[in-house]
Amino acid sequence: MSQSAPTREVARRVFATEFNDAGYTFTESDDERAPVYALLPTGESSNRVFFVGTLTEKEDVGEDSEYWRGRIVDPTGTFFVYAGQYQPEAASKLRDLEPPAYVAVVGKPRTYETDDGTVRVSVRPESITEVDAATRDRWVAETARRTVERVAAFDDEGNEYARMAREEYDLDPQTYKAAALSALEDLDESGDELAGDESGSDDAALGDAPDETDPAGAPEP
Repeated sequence: MSQSAPTREVARRVFATEFNDAGYTFTESDDERAPVYALLPTGESSNRVFFVGTLTEKEDVGEDSEYWRGRIVDPTGTFFVYAGQYQPEAASKLRDLEPPAYVAVVGKPRTYETDDGTVRVSVRPESITEVDAATRDRWVAETARRTVERVAAFDDEGNEYARMAREEYDLDPQTYKAAALSALEDLDESGDELAGDESGSDDAALGDAPDETDPAGAPEP
């Protein structure tokens, strides 16, 4: 019997303020093809991320070929995405989109160190999908819930990734809980936290972005 194909890694929902602090990366084996994980400061590993925000700027920063940079804002901060010839669908989407636009992004965290030693974090997008405000608001509400859950479990005995986060970062996870609650308050003030219902037209786009509860996004064995 042939072995089934490996499933994709889970795409974690994370706000920009936490993602941009996730500068430590690691692998869990010595295999040269082993997945690379970003360590979220709230105590979780992330090989893929899923976020929704407003594309506010895009620019072709390539020299010999197209290489698109997008600036995508959520209620807590800014994600930067980069897509070129090895991400043709995402690059094409960035080329065609006209800011401002709500977008859902699934991609892999990438880090690089500047000349002064600062670690910058960005996303190499696998997919970029234009969505509506209701989809963005549902993402904010669910991401806030997931963030608060990670913070609540941070001090649990046996939480290996939280232990790693304490060792690698001098950061208070309560900061990210506060940011999550503030994002929810912003939705409350605009009356949009529960905008749309779960059968909205953009749910197909969300279905392409597996999170912790979607078996299609289960970690590889």
